Amino acid sequence: MRLIIDCFKLVKGQGKSIGIYNLTRNLVMNLAKENIKTGQIEEIVIFGTEKNRDDFAVEGVTFAAIPYDPTDKLRCVIWELFQVKKYMKKYKGDRILFPRGYAPLFFHGKDTIIIHDLIPFYYHENYPGVFNPIENFYIMYRLKSSIKHAERVITISEYSKNEIEKRVPSALKKVKVIYNGLNDLPVMPEELKKEKGDGQEYLSAMTSRLPHKNAGGILEAYKVYWNRTNNPLPLKVIGIGSVDEFDIDMGEAAKDVICYPYVKDDKELFKIIAGSRIFLFLSLIEGFGFPPLEAMQLQVPVICSDRTSLPEVISDAAVSVDPENPEKVADRMEQLLSDDRLCEDLVKKGTENYKRFDWNRIVSQYMEELTG
Repeated sequence: MRLIIDCFKLVKGQGKSIGIYNLTRNLVMNLAKENIKTGQIEEIVIFGTEKNRDDFAVEGVTFAAIPYDPTDKLRCVIWELFQVKKYMKKYKGDRILFPRGYAPLFFHGKDTIIIHDLIPFYYHENYPGVFNPIENFYIMYRLKSSIKHAERVITISEYSKNEIEKRVPSALKKVKVIYNGLNDLPVMPEELKKEKGDGQEYLSAMTSRLPHKNAGGILEAYKVYWNRTNNPLPLKVIGIGSVDEFDIDMGEAAKDVICYPYVKDDKELFKIIAGSRIFLFLSLIEGFGFPPLEAMQLQVPVICSDRTSLPEVISDAAVSVDPENPEKVADRMEQLLSDDRLCEDLVKKGTENYKRFDWNRIVSQYMEELTG
């Protein structure tokens, strides 16, 4: 069997698909390692470009450099709709995996797509105008069409599977849930905690300016906590540049919010989280949700949104809360900060919980699905 994986569009730092890029890179590496051991696949061929050769040309794969520019939007549309089929025939692939979820038109071969989420539909219904409406309509159409016509569909949570059933009921029988795999930390949590610097205690959170990431909800909850507390801990927020980006009157609490618009180095990112007393993740919708699991790896108690896929990802290893209720979030912050035993219990449960997403287990499921 010759497996093709279409990585043409996946260039680190380009576009919005950071999560898809990370999953695909890790999946390629782990599939290649597994296949070197088991020999289940005759050849794994990666469709990439010179812009991502360093990321995807790993041991155990054949890297096919496609001579087009993956940062050209029109070229990407043409590639996904039509040209990828020609290259599939050229390389005599038996099955092709589309990690971005878009299958070509009128494709009659064996294909598998990965659907990460259906967030474009959420924006269309809840935040019209945030994204270019024509581009978003095209994405929605392509997702539905790809789900309908693909031979097999993999998605990353039961929540996303349920969303697929709502949008494309006829596809349910061919949808399989395979959770995302979680990478090992670059250094041990204990080392990161030692490196946190001045020893001052603080809280941490991860978000972005996109409405569904609910940065405003984090700031509102922190303001409630700050106003209730005699000596409030500062809050380090990863993913936004300033509290001034949001229409929220933070008052004096604003001076205790430290923002990091982007942390490029993983070790630095994990150091911020590892050094905190509590980690907050209050997203309104997620197809999966890595940050709470990474905080669990870093042995930090988590307060997490109770929406969409997040309850199945965090299990009972975090404090769940309504992300749109700042008073309740502040209650949970105060609860954890005053209860060391509860924090210790959450850290222990978190250690067991994140093991469910071990790559050895995940790659075996992918191998079974792609070769069966």
